[in-house]
Amino acid sequence: MNGAMTQTQALLFDLDGTLVDSEVIGLDVLHDMAANIGFPGSREDSHQRFRGVPMGQCVHQIMQEVPHDQLVDSGVFLQTLRARMAIRFKQGLQEMPDASRLLAGLRIPFAVATNGPREKAALTLGLTGLDRYVGKHLYCAPEVGSYKPDPGLFLHAAQALGVVPGHCAVVEDSLAGLQAGLSAGMRVLCLHPPVHLSDADRPRVHFISGLTEVERLL
Repeated sequence: MNGAMTQTQALLFDLDGTLVDSEVIGLDVLHDMAANIGFPGSREDSHQRFRGVPMGQCVHQIMQEVPHDQLVDSGVFLQTLRARMAIRFKQGLQEMPDASRLLAGLRIPFAVATNGPREKAALTLGLTGLDRYVGKHLYCAPEVGSYKPDPGLFLHAAQALGVVPGHCAVVEDSLAGLQAGLSAGMRVLCLHPPVHLSDADRPRVHFISGLTEVERLL
């Protein structure tokens, strides 16, 4: 893997749970709101099931499983969810350990590619101060029209950086992101706990425990 990583000419970062510590906060808000209308899953189930999934899809799935007499308008639910998440972020969102140090020291092009909307991404990057490193290279699935695990978002970001997919590596924390990176033909540095991989995929994935390992692999 280390030898393969020497070919890496660009890095594509996920955002939530990878660069900013927003995943737990957001999923907690989602679960609390869902539980209030009768969603049957536990907090742990919600975190496992909805990690890395676009919020619109999460809300759609929740509405399929709440009691019929407690159904609410999904658009209003999503709007309220985003507003409550923003409040929680402003109360103390932090970057992931070593995120700013990593981005500040990179000597190859990089971008952020997130399933979330630009408004949320701009907020979390701004609150943590990481926006000064990312600059214009923020790519959001709602604008691109492709959501992980589809590879389109990563392919779009690679094209914007002018680097062919085979020379890109993605840094991710979700299974959807892992699948998207592999489908895009890229290497994957994954913060998600190790999962079974096919013999063909195994050489292109390296499970890491923190962002400091990204520097070591490069």
